[in-house]
Amino acid sequence: MKLPTARGSVSAAVIDLLGGRGGTLPADPVFDNDDDLHLTLFVCYELAYRGWDGVDDLWEWDPELLRVRAAAERRFEATVTELVGPPEPVDPDTVPERLAKIVEEDDGPSLSGYLRGRATHEQFREFVTHRSIYQLREADPHTFAIPRLGGKAKAALVEIQADEYGGGELPRMHQELFKQTMRWFGLDTTYGAYVDAAGAPTLAVNNVMSLFALRRRWRGAMVGHLAAYEMTSTLPNRAYGNGLRRLGGDDTATAYYDEHVEADAVHEQIAAYDLCGSFAAAEPELAGDVLFGARAALKIDELWARSVLEAWDAGESSLLHSVV
Repeated sequence: MKLPTARGSVSAAVIDLLGGRGGTLPADPVFDNDDDLHLTLFVCYELAYRGWDGVDDLWEWDPELLRVRAAAERRFEATVTELVGPPEPVDPDTVPERLAKIVEEDDGPSLSGYLRGRATHEQFREFVTHRSIYQLREADPHTFAIPRLGGKAKAALVEIQADEYGGGELPRMHQELFKQTMRWFGLDTTYGAYVDAAGAPTLAVNNVMSLFALRRRWRGAMVGHLAAYEMTSTLPNRAYGNGLRRLGGDDTATAYYDEHVEADAVHEQIAAYDLCGSFAAAEPELAGDVLFGARAALKIDELWARSVLEAWDAGESSLLHSVV
């Protein structure tokens, strides 16, 4: 993946340094805007995934780069906490039921409903472009939690992730299925091809996963985040599939969404009870973090969906620039 174009002073310093153009990182990072913040985080986090073209892997653990990343994380954590409230102690036995209530009370805008019944071909294509930032590495952030869990919770997470990775069969990997949808829209399936076109809300969706994934102290939030995704997946994906069929999408184009309708109906119960319920029982002091992670997942996704719909309602593109 090629290093993206900077969106502020801090992201510029980080990208210049990684790109071999010299410069120094700010001693006390002050982010110019949300795009500067989230691009900085995304660039730093990607070093823990597949990395950037021409960037030495040693940068992943560079102390100065980690210092800047930590400053960005503190600001992002403060924002997330302001949005959903801090983690609070809860009875671990109530975690599955509380998760269900959080999902039930989620009142974010229905992007899936719009895509099912109203979206144009170009709008659906924009949606797929946004989602490609995550979908082409789907499951990877949550997989970081596997070595941080034990017992029944670990087994449950492995069961979910095994499905995400197609049971070890490349064509069935969800990352690969999503490429089929992208090809139908004539999009570039290269990993990270559209980072430059994705605004701060899209990057934030990805960054909150990486924040939880790469910090052991947030392992409870990580499993809660996954549970929220699994528990809110079936109906939206059915809507996405039907919306794509309305636009002429064939079985190959809709396979990604159709697969999630079936798989996540099963994953919902595994995530709530076997994963999060077992985790909370094993580490009751982190039960509140599970709910925090679920609330964060839904709220950050809500803000992203709202930004997309507001752009479309205004007759504008939801991307920073058009994509070929």
